[in-house]
Amino acid sequence: MSRVWRSYRLRAERQRRLVRAIRKRGELRLVADRTALIGKGDILCVATLRNEQVRLPYFLSYYRNLGIDHFLLIDNDSNDGSRDYLADQADVSLWSTPKSYKRANFGTDWVNGLLRKHAHGHWALVVDIDEFLIYPFCDTRPLGALADWLEASSVRSFGAMLIDMYPKGRIDAVPYRPGQDPFEIACWFDSGNYVIEKNPKYRNLWVQGGPRMRMFFADDPMRAPALNKIPLVKWNRRYAYVSSTHMLLPRGLNLVYEEWGGEKTSGCLLHAKFLNTFSEKAAEELTRRQHYADSHEYRAYHDRLKESPDLWCKWSEKYINWRQLEILGLMSKGNWA
Repeated sequence: MSRVWRSYRLRAERQRRLVRAIRKRGELRLVADRTALIGKGDILCVATLRNEQVRLPYFLSYYRNLGIDHFLLIDNDSNDGSRDYLADQADVSLWSTPKSYKRANFGTDWVNGLLRKHAHGHWALVVDIDEFLIYPFCDTRPLGALADWLEASSVRSFGAMLIDMYPKGRIDAVPYRPGQDPFEIACWFDSGNYVIEKNPKYRNLWVQGGPRMRMFFADDPMRAPALNKIPLVKWNRRYAYVSSTHMLLPRGLNLVYEEWGGEKTSGCLLHAKFLNTFSEKAAEELTRRQHYADSHEYRAYHDRLKESPDLWCKWSEKYINWRQLEILGLMSKGNWA
C-alpha cells in the first residue's frame, strides 16, 4: 500500500470516527452539567463506568490530589447508586445512558464525543475507574507539572503501561472498603513476562503479558488483553481514540516511544481490577456480553475463577513506588529531571 493511499484511508477513518462520536453523543442524557466551571488550563478526566460506587470515593480523591480539575463521567445504566453519588460531586459533570456499550465501540464513541465538545485545548486524562496513573516524580510534582513539561517539549501525548496489581492469596480473601486505597490489598505485580510488538497500521506499541496472560490466557496468549495505553493527551477536536486508549488518530499521537534508541518519558497505570468485587463483576459482564469479542476476556476470567486462583507467584514483586517501576524498565523519566 502506498504512503499516500494509507494516509488517505487513515484520514477517512478518523473522519468516520468523529462523525460517530457526534452521533453517539446524542445517546447521552445530561444529569449534572458543571462544564461552565471548567477554566482555561484545567486538566480534565474522562471515564465511562457502570456499578462502581464502591470504587468512586478513592478514584475521585486520588485524581483530585494528583491535579485533575474537572471530571467528565459517563454512567452506563448503573443501579448501585453510582449516578446519584456522582451527581452530588461539585467537580463532576455527569451523563447517563442505557444504550449499548458495545455498539458505542465499547464506550469509545461516547468518550470521543465528550472530548470533542469539552476538552479542546485541554490536557485530558482518559482512564477506567480501576486505573491509577503513576508517572515520574508523581510523589512530588502534580499532573500539571508533567503537562507543562510535555507542552514545553512539544509533546502532545503521554504513554503508560497498564500494570495488573493483585493480592497474595485468594482474590476474594480481603474485602475492599469504599474510600480505601486498593493497593493496600492488591500490592503485587509481575515485574517481567511482557511481550511487545509494533502495530504497523497505527504505529503504536502492542504490549501483552502479566498475570492475566499467564493465568487466564496461558493456552492462547495472543488473546490476552493489551496493556499499552495513551491516557494523557493535549486534546484537539480533530483527534479520536480508535480502541479504548490503546491508540489514536492521527497516528502520530501513538509515537509515545523512541524509535531510534533512547527513552521517552512514560508512566504506568496501576490496575486495581483484582479485588474481592471482581468475581461478581466478571459474572455480570459475561451475562451482559457488552465487551470485546463477545466478552471472551470475561469468559476466561469466569471459567478460571471457579478454581479460586491465586495470581501471586514466586516472581511477583511488591509495589513500592514509581522509582521501582523505572528501575524495572516498566516506565521512564526520559530527560525530565
